[in-house]
Amino acid sequence: MSDAELAAHLAEVTGRLLIEVRSSGVLSLGALGKAGDATANQFLCHALREQRPEDALLSEEEKDNLDRLLASRCWIVDPVDGTREYGEARTDWAVHVALAVNGVPTDGAVALPGQGIVLRSDQPLAVPPAPDRLRMVVSRTRPAPEAKAVAERLDAELVPMGSAGAKAMAVILGQADIYLHTGGQYEWDSCAPAAVALAHGLHVSRIDGSPLVYNQADTYMPDLLICRKAHADLVLALVAECAVTGQAKP
Repeated sequence: MSDAELAAHLAEVTGRLLIEVRSSGVLSLGALGKAGDATANQFLCHALREQRPEDALLSEEEKDNLDRLLASRCWIVDPVDGTREYGEARTDWAVHVALAVNGVPTDGAVALPGQGIVLRSDQPLAVPPAPDRLRMVVSRTRPAPEAKAVAERLDAELVPMGSAGAKAMAVILGQADIYLHTGGQYEWDSCAPAAVALAHGLHVSRIDGSPLVYNQADTYMPDLLICRKAHADLVLALVAECAVTGQAKP
């Protein structure tokens, strides 16, 4: 399998495993999240080390090994993106599997098991056209002040949603038009979504317009923007304007 095929296969199989764990009916909500994370992580890490033994690996659920910084190729995975949504049997959770080469997210897949969908970098879909009124996808529990401020300036509709992967894929699927996040994430939250979004021709960057860079010593990533290229300059300008005027402060 190619790197993209491997990413898609592992994301799809992991999603099926997670559905099976949840449907077992023997775990409480709190235990379910832990069991799902552990099961998915074990499968993904063992499979990647078997299939790509020379590559580095970074997983949310594994102790970080900084030897990965010496590798040009690093797989970055989030076994369950949106553990809360997974445990609540919602559909807005995801499985992320991606490969970063020299810091660039080159191949990846995002599985949305609750929706029976796997979006992948090697099989891009046609992104639907934007509606007259734009939609901005935001956290369903804690929408970022910057996102709300920019949405107000655009007269965009706010669309609450769970995991980062689900939000990013909503833009590809035509369920939203802009994913602006400023609340802080980690590399595993966005690497696979970034790889898939880039392959679909979307704009992907930090909110200052700089590219997202992966396999760094500090895995924290403060912000990101995923949207159609036609909207990127306006959204970036509004983010900068809100920062200057202080509109984005809670």
